[in-house]
Amino acid sequence: MNKDLNLLLAGFGGQGVLFAGKVIAYSGLLEGKEISWLPSYGPEMRGGTANCSVCISDKPIGSPLVVTPNVFIAMNLPSFDRFINDVQPGGTVLVDSYLISKKVERDDVKAFYIPASRLAEENGLKGGANIILLGKLFRECQFCSEEILDQALQKCIPPSKMHLLDNNRKAIRIGMEYEG
Repeated sequence: MNKDLNLLLAGFGGQGVLFAGKVIAYSGLLEGKEISWLPSYGPEMRGGTANCSVCISDKPIGSPLVVTPNVFIAMNLPSFDRFINDVQPGGTVLVDSYLISKKVERDDVKAFYIPASRLAEENGLKGGANIILLGKLFRECQFCSEEILDQALQKCIPPSKMHLLDNNRKAIRIGMEYEG
């Protein structure tokens, strides 16, 4: 990764937005970068809105709040509508196109449409859309090495859920290989 990553992930609570953000942030930490991870969610948690700001940089980070992301991952329509115009020109946008039928109308950002929720369902990875999108992000932005990404994943999965490690690895692979 040659430039700072100022990432915003947004969706409904329960979609794993905060977890995916944590894996990305941990990847930066393991690479020896400066990082910040700032979760934000409504009082409802599951079903409410959730978003997560992640910064990875070679320099100290002034504010953990990402107001103008250079990468935006949208997992639901309200989040897409709310944040799409905040993305920096030249930025990257990843959209779960199974849940969001809208297209990015801006021509100054690179948009990728991944039917992540459908791909997760079809592959027996219920709740894995966030990690499929993470895999696509990894492919497009190369924010760390593949080895570091796997180490971060292992670090972020709690011991009680470690049996899901292989499913998460499969989800990352699906996202990395998705052409679209």
